[in-house]
Amino acid sequence: MSLKTGIEESKRAEIAKSLARLLAESYTLYLKTHKYHWNVTGPMFQTLHLMFEQHYTDLALAVDEIAERVRVLGEKAPGSYSEFAELSRVKEDPAESCEANAMVENLLQDHEQVVRTAKEILPLLDGANDEGTNSLLGARIEYHEKTAWMLKSLLG
Repeated sequence: MSLKTGIEESKRAEIAKSLARLLAESYTLYLKTHKYHWNVTGPMFQTLHLMFEQHYTDLALAVDEIAERVRVLGEKAPGSYSEFAELSRVKEDPAESCEANAMVENLLQDHEQVVRTAKEILPLLDGANDEGTNSLLGARIEYHEKTAWMLKSLLG
């Protein structure tokens, strides 16, 4: 059941479905970032360990916001690894070990992907009267673009 807040009903479910993909990608990125935080080694250990911790903390808050927005739109939020794996274009890193620069490169590509996914949702909002989703997407795009820029700066 959706709320009667003026969001265009014909667009509501499609927007929520697209947000479910954003949720899946954000959660997968959260998991990968947390894994890298635990396993990073080398001369950049301290810098990357702390940076990855900040990133996964930010992502943990974001996934909750995205999931709650899906619920506001009257749809169920995905919440299992299998659902996330099916929806997400961000993929887990199955490698046992990964060199620090490769971790940074992987995360850079993933943040860029999340930005692209968020921007794919924007046209769905045309005429939808859904300022809540628009605001959420603006914040997510800004965060992931800034994070990608910072990661890219580490690669030279």
